[in-house]
Formats: sequence, structure tokens, C-alpha cells
Amino acid sequence: MNDRTGRSTADEPETGGDGAGLGAPTLAEDLLLLLFQPHSGAERSSGSIAGENILFYALGGAVLADLALGEHIRTAEGRGGAVTVEAIEGRRPADPLLGAAWDHIAEKPRGVQAVLAAVGPTLRGPVLDRLVDRGDIRRGTRRVLGLFDAAVLEDGGSGRRTELVGDVRGVLVDGTEPSPRTAALAALLYGSGTLPQFHPAIPWTSPVIARAEELKRGNWGAGAAAEAVARTMTATHREQRHRRGRRAAAHMTGRADR
Repeated sequence: MNDRTGRSTADEPETGGDGAGLGAPTLAEDLLLLLFQPHSGAERSSGSIAGENILFYALGGAVLADLALGEHIRTAEGRGGAVTVEAIEGRRPADPLLGAAWDHIAEKPRGVQAVLAAVGPTLRGPVLDRLVDRGDIRRGTRRVLGLFDAAVLEDGGSGRRTELVGDVRGVLVDGTEPSPRTAALAALLYGSGTLPQFHPAIPWTSPVIARAEELKRGNWGAGAAAEAVARTMTATHREQRHRRGRRAAAHMTGRADR
């Protein structure tokens, strides 16, 4: 049975709790909460996550930035001047997600891009689970076309996303001196290419872009994510061009055969 909004009443939304026992939110949690767009669903009462196609680079960059801010890892110069990361002995973080990334890095010094590729793809699910547990996001179901139920994400009503957007806006628009975490978040949003989606709350203007670029240069985790995203988008565009070329060639061949 459905209520008047179209939501299935068979399954009540998963509202989560107060996050007791989780500790302070990680940068990856804050970033994913920012990327959650609360009213972007078909009926404006549910949301979606911006940048799904490059999300694991952004979340991986957030984990690296968190590890660096907590002095759990450090950077070094590898072959050819490439940046590598290495774990600081005895500095394994208590947080399970950060700890798993630290364990991977502790095996041997690794290139930043290699760490993103290894750590990032597994982050979305557990990070989203934490946001649900904290009550920042709710999971629900909604009847689609009157035929079947689809899973949706909804604003949990905690107000924490609004606070985070305000913090980032303060840094990028109002010139507020950022905390290291807020600077990292702003840099990660910009580096992942998702910052324009916050317009008009955070206007996409030349001064904002300049400030975000400045913050990205000061945060190598965000810079690594930006580099990975740029490579992905370049490869995607190249593949799209190749597909269009193949379709055009096939079309011309078909016409010649006729």
C-alpha cells in the first residue's frame, strides 16, 4: 500500500540513530554528505549523490587527506619525482575505514594514484551506512510507475549537511579562514569537479574558482583526486569520440552497400 506521496508504506524508512560509538565523522563521511543532493529525485522529496561516476576517487582522496591531517602517513618523492605515500610507524588510526587504508599503505610505499585505485572503490557503501547510522541520511522506498518499489535516499533531518555547506561557503565566498578539515573539503569538492553543482548556494564565480584552486594546491589528497578525475574524463571523452567515429563509419558502409 502507498501513501499519497507515492512512498511504499510496507517498508518504513531506515532512519538510523545518533551515531553513538562511531566517533567523529571522517572526511569521507563529510564529503559524501555534501555530495548528497537532498531534493534531486524525480519528485523532489528524495535525493541522489553527485559525481557517482568519479565518487571513489573523491572518497579515496578524502581518506588520504584524513590520514595526512592526522599525521598517520607522509609523502615522499618516488622515481621520476612522482609522489608516494608511506605509513608512519605506530600511527595506525583507530577508525576502521582509515585503518584499512593505512594497512594497505603500510605494506610498502605506494604511488598516490595506486592508493586511490585500491582504496576508493570499496568506500561508498560503508561510508553511506555511517551517514544513515548517524541520522544524516535515511533510506526509504518509493513506488515507481505504480508497479514496483525503488530504493531512495532522503534527508535525515540532522541539519549537518546544511552546516557543512555553510562552512565551505564561508571559506570560498566570504573569505573565512578555514580549518584544515574545511579547507580539505572545499578542495575535494573542487578537485572532483562537483563544486558547480552547489550553485547558487556556493556561486560558481571566478573568485570562488580561484580560491578553490588555491586550496587544492595545498592539499595533495584533493590534487590526486582531481588528477584521477581528469584522466577518467579524458578517457571517457576519447571513448565517446571513438564510438561516434565507429557509428559514422558503419553508417557510411551501410549506405555504400545499398
